[in-house]
Amino acid sequence: MDSVSYKTLNANKQTVKPEWYLVDAEGQTLGRLASQIVNYLRGKHKTDFTPHVLMGTHVIVINAEKVRLTGKKMTDKIYLHHTGYPGGQRERTPKEILAKKPCELLEIAIRKMLPKNKLGAKIFSQYLHVYAGGKHPHEAQNPQLLTIKL
Repeated sequence: MDSVSYKTLNANKQTVKPEWYLVDAEGQTLGRLASQIVNYLRGKHKTDFTPHVLMGTHVIVINAEKVRLTGKKMTDKIYLHHTGYPGGQRERTPKEILAKKPCELLEIAIRKMLPKNKLGAKIFSQYLHVYAGGKHPHEAQNPQLLTIKL
């Protein structure tokens, strides 16, 4: 038999090419949309995906305030956080979050799906761009429209 050798591809800073994607969140279900966005942010759609490398994929999300939740989650689901002081546990519903900061609901869902390390923090802060309205300041990057069918 003919032995064929395959070479494993590992991405690094020099081989990664930046890509920009635009996602319209209007009418999309929150969790399903967030999981697809995380897959693109991590670079899992690329053939040379390497778990410990920033794959250079920027995702721009517009109309974040128009994301939907199924069932009674808009009023019944509770998000907890703690201020760090005694008795500082706070709770909010998605309805309250959307009223104050429309982008935060989607950002919370995406942040919790990213790795809990420096890589996840860098992806969240530098590669994710969430906007409440239909406009964004990244036209110069020519983002590709990413249609997420769920």
